[in-house]
Amino acid sequence: MLVFKPFEEMRDADYEAVGFKSGLEIHQQLLTGKKLFCRCPAGRYSDEYDAEILRHMRPTLSELGEYDGTALMEFKTRKEIIYRINRETVCTYEMDDTPPFELNDEALDHALAIAMLYNCVLVDELHIARKQYLDGSIPTGFQRTTIVGVDGVIPYKKRTIRIIQLGLEEDACREVSDAGHRRVYITDRLGMPLIETVTAPEMVTPLEVAEVTQILRRIVRSTGRVRTGIGAARQDVNVSVSGGTRIEIKGVSRIPHIPLLTYNEAMRQWNLLRLREELHNRGITQVTFRGHHENVNKLLRKTRFGPISQAIAGGMDVYGVVLQGFRGLLRWQTQTDTYFAREISDRVRVIACLTTLPNIIHSDSPGETLASSEWLNLRKTLGAGEEDTLVLVWGPPVDAVLGANEIINRAREATVGVPSETRQALEDGTNGFERILPGPDRMYPDTDLPPKQITPERLARIRTSLPEPVWVREAWYRELGLPVDTIEPLSISPHAPLFAEAVKTWGVAPGLAALLLIQYPKRLRKKGLDVRQLTPDFLAALLQAIAAGKLFREGAYMAMETWLQDEERVWEKWQVPMPARELETCVQTAVASMQSMRSADPRARWRRLMGVVMSQCAGRTDAAGLGERLRSLV
Repeated sequence: MLVFKPFEEMRDADYEAVGFKSGLEIHQQLLTGKKLFCRCPAGRYSDEYDAEILRHMRPTLSELGEYDGTALMEFKTRKEIIYRINRETVCTYEMDDTPPFELNDEALDHALAIAMLYNCVLVDELHIARKQYLDGSIPTGFQRTTIVGVDGVIPYKKRTIRIIQLGLEEDACREVSDAGHRRVYITDRLGMPLIETVTAPEMVTPLEVAEVTQILRRIVRSTGRVRTGIGAARQDVNVSVSGGTRIEIKGVSRIPHIPLLTYNEAMRQWNLLRLREELHNRGITQVTFRGHHENVNKLLRKTRFGPISQAIAGGMDVYGVVLQGFRGLLRWQTQTDTYFAREISDRVRVIACLTTLPNIIHSDSPGETLASSEWLNLRKTLGAGEEDTLVLVWGPPVDAVLGANEIINRAREATVGVPSETRQALEDGTNGFERILPGPDRMYPDTDLPPKQITPERLARIRTSLPEPVWVREAWYRELGLPVDTIEPLSISPHAPLFAEAVKTWGVAPGLAALLLIQYPKRLRKKGLDVRQLTPDFLAALLQAIAAGKLFREGAYMAMETWLQDEERVWEKWQVPMPARELETCVQTAVASMQSMRSADPRARWRRLMGVVMSQCAGRTDAAGLGERLRSLV
């Protein structure tokens, strides 16, 4: 039987053996001035708010007379949803009190441009739909969304990755806190335009998932049409293994986290399938599964286990749950240093809102919890045999009962295999339960907005502004011999067209142009300077001055620093070449001062002389030419 190896030891063949498969859903904010369906400003973040709105989530029957599983789960939580609103960034549209404005044309142009770079088949008419959002992160309970392009493809290694679709939609709220029965959102990013890129599940190792994510990131960044910074892009990763199911890991904030996260989810699914086999071997199936719960406050009133003792003293209830035939299985490994007990604890935490940990203890790992006599007494009272597992949960009366039921529900699901869930990425590379995976029928037409035609003239205009594909740019940069650490940043930089013009038209050395456009701004940023003031016009003038011999490599950095430190941005303050007579005087003075230097090593004398002259010239002369002149003198 295959056993999952540690992350560092897994090879491509191991992932093939388990049937690893993964796809991506990448949400990327677009760089626009306004939101998608109203005229509030986009990208204006603030934790300050002028008012709060309270709402509760309630399930409603669909047209088929059915309830969505996620809606029912959220209703169980009895959450109070609080929205903090700032009058500068939110209007009545976001609160569903007024109809939407027409779709933001600037956002649509950006989405179409990116769809073209994905080689998508573009739609000729947009239809706005409503997608149910049942976690409360959108006050209306739905997100307005539309499909811009389908059936795209991007190159990856020696094959391609299919882009199923590119959608244009509005962003949700930022979560501030989620504890107990209260979840708080701030609404400043609500309604901001973003695109959702959905790939086919064609990545077959965790490393491939991260690499494809990087390619997609570089493509959208190369357009200059997307926002950057914390929270501007968020990855949802879909993972499955043979015999498992598609699990969506939400909110992967950093691409380097993807390999370990997807490895742990594959490991989790594989181990849950092995757990199902073990249960079936014990004769426990979905039909034969047995579990029950009972209030055990009276049995534990004198316990010394702090969490339960304090709960009873505070008027809470403790329930004992019997899982028949489950002995030892709550210690069944699922993820790295993670066991099946956490699958149960997560359900209790999310659905019963028992967020203070620990929220359960169990007889498979008694540890420093209850005394042995207390466990024995519980077994006897609850009618549990030696092959059964006991689980204790405590909390306010309604929550404690709900928690006990969720323990039984999650244990029963173990007899089936891998339940369909949305899971949350955690900092340690594992993931935790977030909610039941929404049903497939969560989209329906929006009757508030008419269809919008995409004209050939519009598409032709957008195509004229498309950048070269990043892989074409990077191949050219490698041919030029650019330093490796400048190739990727330059390929996605808005200054890439300026680099091409400087090299091809003005004759600037490629390495110098890359240094000036990529590395120098990084150094200046570390000094605390606002490099956003290095405008394209300024940088173009700088490169033209270098091409004309009016500015040298050593002076370029000083010119940039001077420009940023001068509030008036006066061009005359640039460094200019040192006149030949002044330079010769500087050289002769430096040579005379070196007469007392006793070192016999000509190289040491040359380096010392070079340092003295360059400190006085301050980047106003060509270092290479000056070096040859001083070498002849030494």
